[in-house]
Amino acid sequence: MSEPTWSAQLIAPVIDHDAPLLRTEFSLDDGHGELASARWLVSAQGVFEAYLGGVPVSADVLSPGWSSYEWRIRYRDYDVTDALAAVDGPVVLGLALGSGWSHGRLTWKSLRNVYADDVAAIAQLEITFADGHMQTVITDQNWTAGPSAVVENDIYDGETIDARLASDAWLAPGFSGEGWDGVRPVDFDTAKLAPYIGPPVVRHERIEPVAVWTSPAGHTLVDFGQNLVGWLEFSVQGEAGSAITIKHAEVLEHDELGTRPLRTALATDRLILSGGIDHFEPTFTFHGFRYAQLEGWPGELTPDSLVAVVVSSELRRIGEFECSDEELNQLHRNVVWGQRGNFVDVPTDCPQRDERLGWTGDLAVFAPTAAFLFDVNGFLRDWLVDLDLEQVHADGQVPFVIPDVLKYAPHEGKWPKPETAAIWSDAAVWVPWALWQAYGDRDGLAAAYPAMVAHVRRTARLTSENGLWDTGFQFGDWLDPAAPPDRPGDARADKGVVATACLFRSASLLAELATVLDHDEDAASFAELAERTKAAFDEHYVSEDGRVQSDCATVYALAITFGLLDEPQLTGAGNRLVQLVRQNGHRIATGFAGTPYISDALTATGHLDVAYQILLERECPSWLYPVSMGATTIWERWDSMLPDGTINPGEMTSFNHYALGAVADWMHRVVGGLAAAEPGYSRIRIAPQPGGGLTWARTSLETPHGRVTVRWELTEDGLEIEADVPAGTAADLVLPGAEPVVLGPGRHVRSRTHARN
Repeated sequence: MSEPTWSAQLIAPVIDHDAPLLRTEFSLDDGHGELASARWLVSAQGVFEAYLGGVPVSADVLSPGWSSYEWRIRYRDYDVTDALAAVDGPVVLGLALGSGWSHGRLTWKSLRNVYADDVAAIAQLEITFADGHMQTVITDQNWTAGPSAVVENDIYDGETIDARLASDAWLAPGFSGEGWDGVRPVDFDTAKLAPYIGPPVVRHERIEPVAVWTSPAGHTLVDFGQNLVGWLEFSVQGEAGSAITIKHAEVLEHDELGTRPLRTALATDRLILSGGIDHFEPTFTFHGFRYAQLEGWPGELTPDSLVAVVVSSELRRIGEFECSDEELNQLHRNVVWGQRGNFVDVPTDCPQRDERLGWTGDLAVFAPTAAFLFDVNGFLRDWLVDLDLEQVHADGQVPFVIPDVLKYAPHEGKWPKPETAAIWSDAAVWVPWALWQAYGDRDGLAAAYPAMVAHVRRTARLTSENGLWDTGFQFGDWLDPAAPPDRPGDARADKGVVATACLFRSASLLAELATVLDHDEDAASFAELAERTKAAFDEHYVSEDGRVQSDCATVYALAITFGLLDEPQLTGAGNRLVQLVRQNGHRIATGFAGTPYISDALTATGHLDVAYQILLERECPSWLYPVSMGATTIWERWDSMLPDGTINPGEMTSFNHYALGAVADWMHRVVGGLAAAEPGYSRIRIAPQPGGGLTWARTSLETPHGRVTVRWELTEDGLEIEADVPAGTAADLVLPGAEPVVLGPGRHVRSRTHARN
């Protein structure tokens, strides 16, 4: 579709309503033949639902989502040709509006009206007839506005619907309702309007309850069996004026709803009954929950009474993994659900409390996993546009969150003044790198390149005279399991070591990407920066026997995986890492910085067996401890739920936080044996490394060239493997103890005797 020329105005109700309705009606121009095409361009300050001819024009919800509204507000581009042709008589256009992100409460600071004082909408319907005549219907002062049945709505706090006010009459021709009045134009620069690059948010599926019961305190609780993101939907009839109240939470604590991790988010929906049959679906909010507590339900509440509607950005699942260990399968499912629940337009840290922000550090480490499980190319390219906008307006600094709402929060001593921070700001390089490896999209890489360059150049200016990045605030190995609940940044890893290692990685990756994009001078400059950083790291942080300063698992994981060590220090560091892992009983001793890389570090230094021992450990802290506690998503803290069923006392305790699920990337590549040998899987590496007592694994991926599948099984004779290689590609098959073999397109069956370990 061509870029529109906007003549529409942004309009808001003259009379303030919590969730206003906007409408107009018109007739198609006569004398121009059949309707050829019609597109309706719609956006809003807030969120909207669009109706034409009395019905929704699309299945999307929470549009236009959350972008860096100061400079970019996306619009939806609906093809309404068939919907318009189906209307007989006057055509009614309707827009239902909610507060969303621009007008509602944001962050634990309870910021309100951050981006706009008005809930408002802009829309332009472009109709083309058979003879080429165009008719345009725009939002202007000819529209009218009135109240809806939504009397309260907020992303964090929930939605209240008064069914006594509900009516579809406003969508019918000739409507003139009580309380309806005019609209007023809102000052707005239409140059901010931009098309979606990624997908919209949609209803993904509906999940029925697995149990309904009464708690010891007398509350009615519902369990959906899965920690999810969305809302409840039901139809019900009860006494007019009575109310049903629904509270949401991810876990139970002592057999009651565990709401403390929500902090100030109310996460509460209400339906005020009309006396007739009322349908309830609160689409201007969303909650992260597995459990719901209902009060005021008329009659008996049963599992057939309601469903949970799962919402997420419309992402196509492309990667699958399964193995002989059911607990690992559950861990992998938890990773999938964690991504689904946090990829609601913005890749958020968590979907339930008074936060739900696009934390850059979480995505920096999770992006390879995300790009394997779902096709996130458009989704993350869209987010990277906002990263670039925020960075340009912050002198090259990549903020902690994208969109950067924290810049509007008052600074306080407890929270750092935002500055370039390792891993978090490195998302500017690491996320595009992950997308390049997964999809081979050169145009997307080129679009992200300026932000990558600006980040690395800014970081280089922040280093000390000795070449180390040991200045300023750093998150470091955030949420080291040894850190006290109230001091999540107190990690064992030296923050300068972590930051300098990250600078080396970003400079190295950018040098390679600059070469891909034919920026040869940049490539040489960044390669030289990487070598300089490596030399400083080695001089100041690494001993002759491979000991790395602060001598903890995270610093070895980063130094080894990022390629900072040469022999003999590499062997020494690998051996020391194994010692530390064994001393800790194979339990996790790393936080956000080290956890995504420790398995690769062990594998690269010849300690695959130890990597499997960590993966399969069940004592806390470990990946399988939450599984043993019934988790259905990845937790923020290794011990978000303590063994006695008590919620971790820290004020940051989420039960849906995808970052620590980055281990799935290692599971796909090493356990499953499927990786990209060249960007976009134009060449494939099939190299399963069995271990840990696993007897089989299956992995598949829809690559840009077609589906790749890998299945291996240990038999009495050794390792048997089946692989499907798509047309136009080749695969390097690397089996334990065997020379590599090149496989062409098609199905292949191979075996290697005596491969059991």
